Amino acid sequence: MTIRELIQQPHVWMTAGQESATVVSSRVRLARNLAGAAFPGWAGELECYRVWRQLNGLLAELPTLRPLVATGMEELSDLERGLLFERHLISGEQAGKGRGSGVALREDESLSLMVNEEDHLRMQALLPGLSLRECWRRINAVDTELEGRVTYAFAPDWGYLTACPSNIGTGIRASVMLHLPGLTLMNELEPIMKGIQKIGLAVRGLWGEGTEANGNMLQVSNQITLGETEDQIVAHLEQIALEIVEYERSARERLLEKREAVLRDHVGRAVGILTQAHLLSSKEALDWLSGLRLGIDMELIRNLDRQVVDELFLLIQPAHLQWREGRRLKPAERDAARATLVRERLKSAMKRRPRSTNNE
Repeated sequence: MTIRELIQQPHVWMTAGQESATVVSSRVRLARNLAGAAFPGWAGELECYRVWRQLNGLLAELPTLRPLVATGMEELSDLERGLLFERHLISGEQAGKGRGSGVALREDESLSLMVNEEDHLRMQALLPGLSLRECWRRINAVDTELEGRVTYAFAPDWGYLTACPSNIGTGIRASVMLHLPGLTLMNELEPIMKGIQKIGLAVRGLWGEGTEANGNMLQVSNQITLGETEDQIVAHLEQIALEIVEYERSARERLLEKREAVLRDHVGRAVGILTQAHLLSSKEALDWLSGLRLGIDMELIRNLDRQVVDELFLLIQPAHLQWREGRRLKPAERDAARATLVRERLKSAMKRRPRSTNNE
């Protein structure tokens, strides 16, 4: 399978998982560097290329990564890089890399490895729903297999050495992607997020650091990587995620009980705008798709599958839109193409199911 073929398949987090009404996906990432080699930020292109060639050959041998798709960044077009970024398979920094950097993916996209991003290796497991423990199990298996073939940069007092001091120690970043429209509509999201930050967790938008919570989607991840074991870090984040799930569930129940008109109006506007609009910005589309997802989860919309909506969260992104259209699109053209895609997908999906909605 090539990168082009891989991109055409559904993304891994689009299937239902545990607590998937609130926890869209889980991810566990490990940062590792090779002993005796300069970190990517200090290495020249030739040394980075040597590391990429070495690791590319080794990754192809790992049983946990088969079947594997791997490519150097210089072999990818700007559009392909954008597609991988939008699918959360590479970072924005990796998308800007050239010769000497690469990406290796298992074909089902549940495991991906960036080579020579900020560190020699950024390895991640990504699964739907609340799957932190399984993500950790899978990426730990990859790490164990690889550690039997290379020597990592490691110090007894500090643990795994990383380019950024905030990752030193275990090198682990665990995160959950949360959909929190109930807390937003009840005006309760901000104090909860502030409380989460006070206990040492980071809160980011849909596309990571520096991005907004469009579509009521937020990433919550650990910040402490030194002084705790990987199991402790994963277990702590899982506990917090379950608490947030309960907060969101309570907010949705109270919305229906005390602000039913507001809830039905929000869901109804989402249905109306998304099935009729001819221009949609990315932010507007994400926000209304969030309302649609809420309506489905609360059974206010019964003639539409959540998976259709989850697919649209990805397909409306700029690179995926241009991939579908087969050409580069100006911003205004993207807004028109986005609206057409959403409108047609929703109308087609609703026709395929018996009409049963409390939203009329």
